[in-house]
Amino acid sequence: MAEGGSSEMPPPEQPQDPGSSGSGGERDDDFGYGLFPERSRGGGKKQQSMLYKAVFTKNHRCQVMLQIALESSPYAKLLLDAMKNTGCTVFKDRHFSCEECDGCVSGGFDSSTSQIVLCQNNIHHQSHMNRVVAHELIHAFDHCRAHVDWFNNIRHLACSEIRAANLSGDCSLLNEMTRFKFGLKQHQQTCVKDRAVRSILAVRNISKEVAEKAVDEVFESCFNDHEPFDRVPHSRSDAKYAHRDFQNRDRYYANI
Repeated sequence: MAEGGSSEMPPPEQPQDPGSSGSGGERDDDFGYGLFPERSRGGGKKQQSMLYKAVFTKNHRCQVMLQIALESSPYAKLLLDAMKNTGCTVFKDRHFSCEECDGCVSGGFDSSTSQIVLCQNNIHHQSHMNRVVAHELIHAFDHCRAHVDWFNNIRHLACSEIRAANLSGDCSLLNEMTRFKFGLKQHQQTCVKDRAVRSILAVRNISKEVAEKAVDEVFESCFNDHEPFDRVPHSRSDAKYAHRDFQNRDRYYANI
């Protein structure tokens, strides 16, 4: 886990079985699906009864926080506009799923179904939901605009994880202070590398050394790829300005 001209996100391609020859030496890898017990690789979310969903209060809370994020977060609003412009319109009911997850994972992007999974048992605050939605939407944007080989090419995964950590607000100074990590020289680069490696290790059965090597190999180009923001949005205000500029850029090109 984390085609042309359609008004929705593109239909998923069936991933090739990496067998024992995947990048980075993965063998018998479940690609992170073990962290999301409500779904299987390529099969999406397992069906549950309507009564189960109705009484599951964590699911309702997750759905409410998701709606607020989509309507109010400038990170999410920019990414949704960018995906629509790229031909991959996102629909809340189709492309987001609130589910129970194992471990301390907060969310994931299931490329086999083009769905973003939100871990309803691990997301407890609106600010956390906003960051998770932005992080996973960056993966979805990369899936839409590029031929990302999520299952077989560890460098592709590393690049998207670098971009997601860099552009979603994960590594803002405020968030780093809450982790008691502040005053570091080049704290943004250090944080992005650390979180990208941790994200890779959560979904790949590889050593930390292999994950760090993949991140280092693509770091410079992927860290400096700010699409669709055109800058690193270090705060909500930065993201608002980036969204405004994106809308103005779109109007400019529409009038040429």
